[in-house]
Amino acid sequence: MQKSTGTIISEDVVKKELYDRFIEPTTHGYKDFVGIEVEIPILNLDKKAVNFMLVHEVTEQFLTKFKHFKRNVLDNQGHACSLIDETTGDIVSYDCSYNNLEFSLGKERNLFNVYDRFVEYYKFFKDSFEKHNHTLTGLGINPYRIYNNHVPIPNERYQMLYRHLCSYSRYSKLPMYFHDHPEYGMFSSASQVQLDVTEDELIKTINVFSKLEPLKAVLFSNSVLLGENEELLCIRDIFWQDSTHGINPHNIGMYDTELHNTDDLLNYLASLNIYCTMRENYYINFPTINVLEYFSKESVMGEYLDKGQIKEIEFTPKLEDIEYLRSFKFLDLTYRGTIEYRSSCTQPIKDVMSVGAFQLGLKHNLDKLEKLLNEDDVIYHQGYTATELRKLLIKREIPSFIDEDKLYELLYEVLEISKEGLITRDYGEEKFLESLYQRVEQRSNPARKMLTLLEEGYDIEEIIKDYGEL
Repeated sequence: MQKSTGTIISEDVVKKELYDRFIEPTTHGYKDFVGIEVEIPILNLDKKAVNFMLVHEVTEQFLTKFKHFKRNVLDNQGHACSLIDETTGDIVSYDCSYNNLEFSLGKERNLFNVYDRFVEYYKFFKDSFEKHNHTLTGLGINPYRIYNNHVPIPNERYQMLYRHLCSYSRYSKLPMYFHDHPEYGMFSSASQVQLDVTEDELIKTINVFSKLEPLKAVLFSNSVLLGENEELLCIRDIFWQDSTHGINPHNIGMYDTELHNTDDLLNYLASLNIYCTMRENYYINFPTINVLEYFSKESVMGEYLDKGQIKEIEFTPKLEDIEYLRSFKFLDLTYRGTIEYRSSCTQPIKDVMSVGAFQLGLKHNLDKLEKLLNEDDVIYHQGYTATELRKLLIKREIPSFIDEDKLYELLYEVLEISKEGLITRDYGEEKFLESLYQRVEQRSNPARKMLTLLEEGYDIEEIIKDYGEL
């Protein structure tokens, strides 16, 4: 590639582009759609690496049965790593590697429509894999990760992402700790929800749901790294925090500042870091840098993958590079006029809609949730920020300054608020909250339950089976 030339882009121009991409789409009126994304680990029950050729074979079988899907993205070896149904917007893909299957269900107004399609796709893949002693399960960390080949999908996007995550040694002078699992995206799985948001509700939504994150950790944690740090029930948080994605803490976790208006939000967006872009269909990585500083440069040194070889390139920032500004926050404002809620682990498959239903119901009862959290003194007003509370509540032991009885009473109140919100929608979606009421009653979550079962003598294979059943 040839070096490009250009002029420095002013801060005002960059901020206008940030506004147009992330905030302006929220001005288009109330839509009330929901989108669900579920990542699910693939396991080889022979306790060997997942057979990628089997994965490709099952993917082709899916295309044969579900004829409304077509190949969306091919890897460099010609295998489909993403399939799409353009009518529903459903995408079936592999996330980071062929060890992790992802269902991205197209937007719907009714969660039952999403669930019905998920069940159909999931059953096909699970049944197909089990014919070859592979399976799927609802755990946020692949319990057979130690047997797998942790290699990225062979295309520029995932190979360069992995290279970025492996580049932490370049930042040795930074006063931060880096974990030694840059391949974590290949064995960790999330349950994500996208909900429409309007401009007049945007700031309140971010502020309120940021305060909710510590409580979500108590309900939804399901990511235990067996054999390491088993006291952490949601180690996914740490994987993001202590990786190259977390060099700028504004790119991950919560908004630890109270936003008052869209100007505050715009300034927050301008505080994010950028680390990649594209030129001539090549993905380019460069040392992570604040987005305003990036556009203030006449040129940037980066690297790209060309026929398996890493090559250097000097290029000039372009305004359209904003498209590659990637935030990995728990509440991620997207270019679609939605907020993606991405802090929850994959859940046991029978509870797969619980995350979406919980978040959707609270969205429809936001004022009541705001009042509850503002007046709370069970976890708040104890000297801790929301981020600090989240870090404490992903641990197995509840902090001593929190009254456990009152904590679960608070969670019950939050569930009731969510249920009320769902009832106003009049689809019967409150059914998907039933498992969460059970968790509150039992003072447990999927991670706690798994560790307890293991301590009681159950085999991990029994848990894998149980967590994978519909």
